[in-house]
Amino acid sequence: MAAELHVELVAADRQVWSGEATLVVARTTSGDIGVMPGHQPLLGVLESGPVTIRTSEGGTVVAAVHGGFISFADNKLSLLAEIAELSDEIDVQSAERELQRAKAEGDAPAERRADVRLRAVAAR
Repeated sequence: MAAELHVELVAADRQVWSGEATLVVARTTSGDIGVMPGHQPLLGVLESGPVTIRTSEGGTVVAAVHGGFISFADNKLSLLAEIAELSDEIDVQSAERELQRAKAEGDAPAERRADVRLRAVAAR
Protein backbone atom coordinates (compact mmCIF):
# COMPACT_ATOMS: atom_id res chain seq x y z
CA MET A 1 0.00 0.00 0.00
CA ALA A 2 1.34 3.42 -0.96
CA ALA A 3 1.96 6.00 1.78
CA GLU A 4 0.12 8.80 0.03
CA LEU A 5 -2.39 9.59 -2.66
CA HIS A 6 -2.54 12.39 -5.18
CA VAL A 7 -5.53 14.71 -4.69
CA GLU A 8 -7.08 17.18 -7.12
CA LEU A 9 -9.90 19.42 -5.85
CA VAL A 10 -11.36 21.24 -8.82
CA ALA A 11 -14.33 23.61 -9.01
CA ALA A 12 -16.15 24.54 -12.19
CA ASP A 13 -14.12 27.75 -12.46
CA ARG A 14 -10.67 26.81 -11.08
CA GLN A 15 -8.31 24.31 -9.54
CA VAL A 16 -8.82 24.78 -5.79
CA TRP A 17 -6.12 22.49 -4.38
CA SER A 18 -3.69 19.87 -5.62
CA GLY A 19 -1.15 17.81 -3.74
CA GLU A 20 -0.26 14.67 -1.86
CA ALA A 21 -2.34 13.47 1.07
CA THR A 22 -2.67 10.58 3.50
CA LEU A 23 -6.45 10.89 4.09
CA VAL A 24 -9.42 12.69 2.54
CA VAL A 25 -12.85 12.81 4.20
CA ALA A 26 -15.87 13.92 2.15
CA ARG A 27 -19.65 13.64 2.32
CA THR A 28 -21.35 11.59 -0.41
CA THR A 29 -24.98 10.71 -1.01
CA SER A 30 -24.19 7.40 0.74
CA GLY A 31 -22.68 9.12 3.79
CA ASP A 32 -19.27 10.31 4.87
CA ILE A 33 -16.32 8.52 3.31
CA GLY A 34 -12.65 8.44 4.18
CA VAL A 35 -10.20 7.67 1.41
CA MET A 36 -6.66 6.55 2.19
CA PRO A 37 -3.91 5.24 -0.08
CA GLY A 38 -4.82 1.82 -1.47
CA HIS A 39 -8.57 2.38 -1.14
CA GLN A 40 -10.84 0.45 -3.47
CA PRO A 41 -11.73 2.35 -6.67
CA LEU A 42 -14.85 4.44 -6.23
CA LEU A 43 -17.12 6.87 -8.00
CA GLY A 44 -19.70 8.82 -6.06
CA VAL A 45 -21.81 11.95 -5.87
CA LEU A 46 -20.66 14.64 -3.44
CA GLU A 47 -23.13 16.24 -1.07
CA SER A 48 -22.60 19.79 0.11
CA GLY A 49 -20.28 19.77 3.10
CA PRO A 50 -16.75 20.32 4.28
CA VAL A 51 -13.99 18.20 2.73
CA THR A 52 -10.97 17.55 4.95
CA ILE A 53 -7.59 16.72 3.43
CA ARG A 54 -4.72 15.52 5.63
CA THR A 55 -1.60 16.46 3.69
CA SER A 56 1.55 14.36 3.49
CA GLU A 57 3.39 17.12 5.36
CA GLY A 58 1.06 16.69 8.35
CA GLY A 59 -1.14 19.72 7.69
CA THR A 60 -4.86 19.92 7.16
CA VAL A 61 -6.72 21.56 4.29
CA VAL A 62 -10.47 22.11 4.65
CA ALA A 63 -12.75 23.22 1.82
CA ALA A 64 -16.45 23.99 1.55
CA VAL A 65 -17.76 21.89 -1.33
CA HIS A 66 -21.21 22.32 -2.85
CA GLY A 67 -22.11 19.28 -4.94
CA GLY A 68 -20.10 17.40 -7.52
CA PHE A 69 -18.38 14.04 -7.91
CA ILE A 70 -15.63 12.03 -6.23
CA SER A 71 -13.49 9.52 -8.09
CA PHE A 72 -10.62 7.35 -6.87
CA ALA A 73 -8.40 4.90 -8.76
CA ASP A 74 -4.67 4.09 -8.78
CA ASN A 75 -4.04 6.31 -5.71
CA LYS A 76 -5.44 9.36 -7.53
CA LEU A 77 -8.43 11.10 -5.96
CA SER A 78 -10.43 13.65 -7.94
CA LEU A 79 -13.01 15.87 -6.30
CA LEU A 80 -14.93 17.66 -9.05
CA ALA A 81 -17.14 20.25 -7.40
CA GLU A 82 -19.77 22.61 -8.72
CA ILE A 83 -18.53 25.20 -6.20
CA ALA A 84 -15.58 24.87 -3.81
CA GLU A 85 -13.56 27.24 -1.68
CA LEU A 86 -10.79 26.72 0.83
CA SER A 87 -11.76 27.53 4.41
CA ASP A 88 -9.08 30.23 4.67
CA GLU A 89 -10.65 32.01 1.67
CA ILE A 90 -14.04 32.31 3.39
CA ASP A 91 -15.06 35.64 4.90
CA VAL A 92 -16.79 34.57 8.11
CA GLN A 93 -18.74 37.81 8.58
CA SER A 94 -20.02 37.66 5.02
CA ALA A 95 -21.05 34.01 5.43
CA GLU A 96 -22.87 34.82 8.68
CA ARG A 97 -24.74 37.69 6.97
CA GLU A 98 -25.65 35.38 4.06
CA LEU A 99 -26.96 32.79 6.52
CA GLN A 100 -29.14 35.33 8.33
CA ARG A 101 -30.48 36.77 5.06
CA ALA A 102 -31.26 33.30 3.70
CA LYS A 103 -33.09 32.35 6.90
CA ALA A 104 -35.11 35.57 6.82
CA GLU A 105 -36.06 35.04 3.16
CA GLY A 106 -36.71 31.31 3.52
CA ASP A 107 -34.07 30.55 0.87
CA ALA A 108 -33.12 26.98 1.85
CA PRO A 109 -30.38 26.46 -0.81
CA ALA A 110 -28.63 29.73 0.14
CA GLU A 111 -28.98 28.83 3.82
CA ARG A 112 -27.35 25.45 3.16
CA ARG A 113 -24.44 27.03 1.23
CA ALA A 114 -23.77 29.57 4.01
CA ASP A 115 -23.99 26.84 6.66
CA VAL A 116 -21.47 24.65 4.80
CA ARG A 117 -19.10 27.61 4.46
CA LEU A 118 -19.27 28.27 8.22
CA ARG A 119 -18.79 24.57 9.05
CA ALA A 120 -15.68 24.47 6.83
CA VAL A 121 -14.20 27.43 8.69
CA ALA A 122 -14.98 25.81 12.06
CA ALA A 123 -13.34 22.54 10.94
CA ARG A 124 -9.97 24.02 10.02
